[in-house]
Amino acid sequence: MTPDTVLADALHRVRAGGPVLRLGVAVSGGGDSMALLLLAQDWCRENGAELLAATVDHKLRAAAAGEAKFVQEACTSLAVPHETLTWQTQPEGNLQDAARRARYDLLAEWGLRQKLDAVLLGHTADDQAETFVMRLARGSGVDGLAAMRTDWRDRDVRWLRPLLPVDRASLRHVLTARGQRWVDDPSNEDTQFDRVRVRQAMQQLSQIGLDRTRLTDTAARMSLARDALSWIAHDAARRFAKVHGGDVQFALAGFGDLPTETRHRLLAQAINYVSSTPYRPRYGALRALEGDVLSGRTRTLQGCLISRDDDRLVIGREPRAVATLEAEPGACWDKRWVLGAPDHAKAGRLQVKALAEGIQHCENWRATGYARNTLLTAPALWDGDQLIAAPLAGFGEMSLLSRAPNTEEFLSTILSH
Repeated sequence: MTPDTVLADALHRVRAGGPVLRLGVAVSGGGDSMALLLLAQDWCRENGAELLAATVDHKLRAAAAGEAKFVQEACTSLAVPHETLTWQTQPEGNLQDAARRARYDLLAEWGLRQKLDAVLLGHTADDQAETFVMRLARGSGVDGLAAMRTDWRDRDVRWLRPLLPVDRASLRHVLTARGQRWVDDPSNEDTQFDRVRVRQAMQQLSQIGLDRTRLTDTAARMSLARDALSWIAHDAARRFAKVHGGDVQFALAGFGDLPTETRHRLLAQAINYVSSTPYRPRYGALRALEGDVLSGRTRTLQGCLISRDDDRLVIGREPRAVATLEAEPGACWDKRWVLGAPDHAKAGRLQVKALAEGIQHCENWRATGYARNTLLTAPALWDGDQLIAAPLAGFGEMSLLSRAPNTEEFLSTILSH
């Protein structure tokens, strides 16, 4: 199949589930995304849809602003509305990972603001093969080696990789045939980056049969294995897991008898669910944590407090992870809770924060049946330093808590990829 038919096939599958009237495309100026821009415009023109484009400028390279301007000018010539999205803050730590998350955050905000049906990303079969090798080198298991997703929802936005089956050379041919220039990012030649070293090594790997096709086929088979393992874990969780006060609890009598892979899959998913983080913990850290907790030690990982009592393994929120979180009443707090305000409350004064030391005002908290740490990290309604309501701790109006984590929600995350 040619690149245009691959893209059309992907978008027609999406359209079979509902109208596709407004599409967004993320365009960096590189060859892959520029080809996606042209092919997406063709499809939109033929199918009565509107196309918008966005470029993310991370402010990490001096040339980035010029590349964004190049994309803007190209979009103007194509009559495609374009917007440059700028990353304003650059945190410490793993800068590449932070930049990747920021890119998705910025594109998601743009997609929601523009009411887009989906945002298209220009990943290719070469990206898939390179990612497989990178993750293999890092010791990833089945999930890490599974194929990249082609259609998924995250941050309330639908994301598509419609050109994932297409190789990079075919997209360069599209651009050359249509006289469209693109920008080569100099960092694509910088061997300090893992992906660049892998890209160079791919030439040698192909000589022993590990070419792009073999690697992408193996990634696809890993996706099938991942799906099967997820269903097994889902069945086990339905028997041995429950969500209680926002914590995920596993009955040790059943959990301890599960195969190691299933236990670790469930433990990782519980940590992701409680902390609302998208990535699984490193396997070495997860394995060490399980051993420590089952032997009676309390551990923290990825914003979670993991402990055990006589018959349960408990994954709860770590107090310091929510210590500074605030939200307006009625807004989502810690990505899982919604706590409202009384109708008679004064607007603009109330905030949702963790109960924390406010538990001292909740005389009957022990009668709730929740553990102390569960209540310390639960949402409460505050007026400055005055506690107004803490529904989980039995203080104030119970009806204000309109959304809380629940078992069915946790179970559904096990099957989502």
